[in-house]
Amino acid sequence: MTALQTKLWRDLNSLRAQVATIGLVVAIGVAGFVGMFSVHQSLHQSRDAFYRENSLADVFASVRRAPLPLGQRLAAQDGVAQVKLEVVFDAQLDLPGVESVLTGRFIGLALDRAHADRQGLNALTLKSGRWPERGAALEAVVSDRFATVRELNPGDTVYAMLGGRRERVHVVGTVVSPEYVFAARGALPDDQTFGIWWIDDEVMASAFGMQGAFNQVALRLTPDAALADVLQRVDRLLRPYGSVGAIGRTDQLSARFVEDEMAALRVMGTVLPSIFLLVSMFVLNVVLSRQVSTQRSQIAALKALGYPDTAIAWHYMQLAWVIAGLGLAAGLALSVVVGRLMLGLYDEVFRFHALTYVSSGGLLAAASLIVLGAATLGAWSAVRAVLRLRPAQAMQPATPPVYRPTLIERLGWGRRIGTRALMVIRQFEQRPLRATFTVAGLALAVALQISGAFWLDTIAHIMDMQFRQVQQGDVLVNFDRPLHPGAVRELKQLPGVLDAEPYRVEPVRLRLRQRSEDSVLLGLRSDAQLLRLVDEQRGPLALPPDGVVLSSLLARALGARVGDRLELEFRLWSQVRTEVVVVDVAQTLLGQQLYMNLEAMNRLARDGEGISDAALLVDPQAMSAFWAAVKTSPVINAVFDKAGARAAFEQVTARSMAVFSGILTLFAIALAVGITYNAARISLSERAWELASLRVLGMTRAEVSQLLLGELGAELLAALPLGALAGWGLAWLLMGLMAVEHIDFPVVIEPSTYASALLIVLAAGAISALLVRRQIDRLDLVAVLKVRE
Repeated sequence: MTALQTKLWRDLNSLRAQVATIGLVVAIGVAGFVGMFSVHQSLHQSRDAFYRENSLADVFASVRRAPLPLGQRLAAQDGVAQVKLEVVFDAQLDLPGVESVLTGRFIGLALDRAHADRQGLNALTLKSGRWPERGAALEAVVSDRFATVRELNPGDTVYAMLGGRRERVHVVGTVVSPEYVFAARGALPDDQTFGIWWIDDEVMASAFGMQGAFNQVALRLTPDAALADVLQRVDRLLRPYGSVGAIGRTDQLSARFVEDEMAALRVMGTVLPSIFLLVSMFVLNVVLSRQVSTQRSQIAALKALGYPDTAIAWHYMQLAWVIAGLGLAAGLALSVVVGRLMLGLYDEVFRFHALTYVSSGGLLAAASLIVLGAATLGAWSAVRAVLRLRPAQAMQPATPPVYRPTLIERLGWGRRIGTRALMVIRQFEQRPLRATFTVAGLALAVALQISGAFWLDTIAHIMDMQFRQVQQGDVLVNFDRPLHPGAVRELKQLPGVLDAEPYRVEPVRLRLRQRSEDSVLLGLRSDAQLLRLVDEQRGPLALPPDGVVLSSLLARALGARVGDRLELEFRLWSQVRTEVVVVDVAQTLLGQQLYMNLEAMNRLARDGEGISDAALLVDPQAMSAFWAAVKTSPVINAVFDKAGARAAFEQVTARSMAVFSGILTLFAIALAVGITYNAARISLSERAWELASLRVLGMTRAEVSQLLLGELGAELLAALPLGALAGWGLAWLLMGLMAVEHIDFPVVIEPSTYASALLIVLAAGAISALLVRRQIDRLDLVAVLKVRE
């Protein structure tokens, strides 16, 4: 072993505490980068393999009712390689032991082609049990996630209201579907109250009066097909049959949610690890610069003995690389833990055929290059100092710093400040750049903590908006066909119903200038209270007698403003085209939809006074009797139970957000400890002679500690308000980078979130201060004072 190699290991040993803290900061950055991108790769590979093996369609379209021969015309279109026609309806579900009514999406399954290799597009994969068989009993397979949540197993029996008749359904198996990796009726996941069911296609057609017809089509395109052109031609063919608009795979609900989540992972895996790597660069730079400064005589001796500048510079670069390498190794090990933990959370929401954690060699190589590059940049100024240092110059002590009166002293305020406080202020003015970086690093630790915790505040705000302010009713019911508004009187006769309000939902197509969007029009009564339009800032809005109100997301997609005239086309029933004026834009957070007075909507549609849904307010004491009555109602097609849906969503998000927030909290603590500990240790090494002199002159250990730790405390206190501001900015940045079409995430940060972030970083700083205080107490006064002047 050469002399420089021996010196390398001795330097590492003498700096072991600082090596550990720097390595920890690097490890966290690596773990975040590799872990999150490995989860992204795992989801990406699992998704692509599942879509490929189960033949997920490229185009999806729904209609009110279309004849089966139309499928031949669709198959004959240029660019279309395969067609699948289905009958799909939502229906109410009655599960044993469950008081409330759930909703199931029932899909016809060709039993003679049930095996995956013969199903064609959107093929199912059997997870347990067997495929349904045609016979006296109605058999079904159910989505695996819903079965898991509701503890359904092959052999269980449920009841469903199919086409107005209560049918006994036998569960014979569970499946996963590429079309329903993410099962939801809207913008929020719901595996507790909404499940997907596949039954005999002949039974489906008979139950819903769809013999010789279909209401959903899926297409696979040829590799050279132009998607936009195919969508236009499919729309033209399906328009006479009440089409709600053909969409590509990227706009299909499940596929879009999966892609949005993967995009969010890319953002988180880029932004947050960058913070740690930048901080590690700064800390490494300070530590190595101090190491070079304290080893001037050793460097001079090495140069005098004939060691070339490049060999000595290479020694300090190796020191930086070893520290970074240790952090890299620890980070790669930690990334597996973080990645598998996060992947387990995704497995609770996304149901692929298999979800396996993978981490590619290219990702590991990229992490290694980034870390070594950061270490090289961090060590560069120290290496330059070595190259510039001449042996004769290095043999002399470093030039003492020039002390000047501080700004406070020049302003005449010095006499009002205590001696120890003035000494702390002088340290700030003497090394402003280092103090600035320390404050910035601590502020980033606060911001990181806020960026992990504010999601809970944002989601709580969305839940409050949607379930308390928008939907004040307890239950939403959907009818199997449009009904006269007088049906509301019958709903009010159900046990426990205190009030009922009708409303209408209809798919529409909007055109403005060169843009076109498929959306949903909600017709609400002018005095609606149980389901109403609420603006996030302005509160409840009254719908005007004419014109439409756009959600902010829809207005953004169309580029619409108040006063614009939109072309509106009803897609499902009347298929009327008309023009409407935009009278307002509301910040509604969820969905791209527009709102209109119910009477005005019916006038425009020219199809009578029909309603499609109703919102109900139910006496909590009479819920059991209410649900029992709903289970026997043939006209209620599907049910949305606010309490059940909210509990299901909170159960999923509470666990995932708690884990995510917990990980970032631990990371923020490690970052704060790494910065404060290294800043204090470096300051201690630089001022050891000064502090020892003060001890000899009569100062106590506590008084000496106050001088050193006072500087750290001042930096910590300065960082807290800056960190709160940086946390708000980081939250805005993340929201902007992860923006999606269907949810307008607001940045909501409660005072308690700010307070917890500040307290956590303060606690981390206090821990570091205690560790350094022990070093101060152990100062060997004789050894420290034996320095050359």
